[in-house]
Amino acid sequence: MDLLSSSQLRYWIAPVIYTLLTACGDAPTTTEAEAFEVLSPIVQDATREREFVAEVQSIRYVEVRSRIGGYVERIYVDEGQPVEEGQLLFDVSSKESEIELQKAAAALKVAEAELKAAEVELENVWGLVRKDISSQAEFDMLKAKVDALKARVDEATSHRDQAALNLGFSRIKAPYKGRINRTPYKVGSVVKPEDVLTTITDNNEMFAYFHLSELEFFNLRPELNDSSMRRVTLLLPNGEAYTHPGYIEIAESEFDQGTGNIALRARFPNPERTLRHGSNAKVVLRRTASKAMLVPQRSTFEVQDKLYVLVVKADSTVEQRNISTSFRLPDLYVVANGLAPEERIVFEGVQRLRQGDRIVPQPIATEAALAKLNIN
Repeated sequence: MDLLSSSQLRYWIAPVIYTLLTACGDAPTTTEAEAFEVLSPIVQDATREREFVAEVQSIRYVEVRSRIGGYVERIYVDEGQPVEEGQLLFDVSSKESEIELQKAAAALKVAEAELKAAEVELENVWGLVRKDISSQAEFDMLKAKVDALKARVDEATSHRDQAALNLGFSRIKAPYKGRINRTPYKVGSVVKPEDVLTTITDNNEMFAYFHLSELEFFNLRPELNDSSMRRVTLLLPNGEAYTHPGYIEIAESEFDQGTGNIALRARFPNPERTLRHGSNAKVVLRRTASKAMLVPQRSTFEVQDKLYVLVVKADSTVEQRNISTSFRLPDLYVVANGLAPEERIVFEGVQRLRQGDRIVPQPIATEAALAKLNIN
């Protein structure tokens, strides 16, 4: 056998020397396990509330306009007063319209009288024609006169009907039961056709319109499809909760291309007339999960948009576990799957640990954990 060269000899001897040194106690010492607080998922009912800015509108709101030009002769109601359907609100030049109707009715009576006289004369001439006393030409002329008078009666009837219609336009009535708002034109004011004399609101029930982003809409779609989950509440501008709950009725059929939002409409009863047309409020969507599993947010960490916790195994090593959540609460997550109620997780300090690290578990009570999170 050939003798080893000096370089080959060093290659074989070096590992042997290292082994001897470590056997003699010169190897580095292992780090002691660190203590970490651990807890099991908190099991309790959880409620999430989300607020959306809303615009409140009356279930019925109309602008009362003048159909004719003229001046306001009389106002029968005061601002803010409740009115009944068909109640008279304004007179706009009604006296002039009454006079025009009287003139048209008189002209119709004259035309009808002339027609009646002509018809009598025509009948008499027809009797003379049959006796060969009058000519056929005379009869034909009288018949043409009767036809012309009939046309005049039709025309006079049309004028009478138009005058009656104008009189109806001059007497403006409430289209439905509601409440009168501001009346900008007072008695004596000159108005033009289509001028808004007032508005009427029906505040028995109210609509609240609010908007969701595309992501929010699709996240809430399962709830919106469940009629039992459509109940919502309203937060008034002063921060008070409106006493009557409402429910989401409809969503628009398309997203706004400019904002990327979609509008939803909720309906609320308004027996005390607390809500007013045009006011602002907040629609509150509340979702409750019964006996939900909750984990503190400080017990989680994200890796590539996935949420993880560190589960403490029986040998006190930690296992990185991916979990999915139903929704988020202040300082807490509601766990949908990935974790069992009896398992224990590291409460805080998860950033200092890695998969397989050994710890000294120190159990922390649920009440103490919630106290650290400032949750009652």
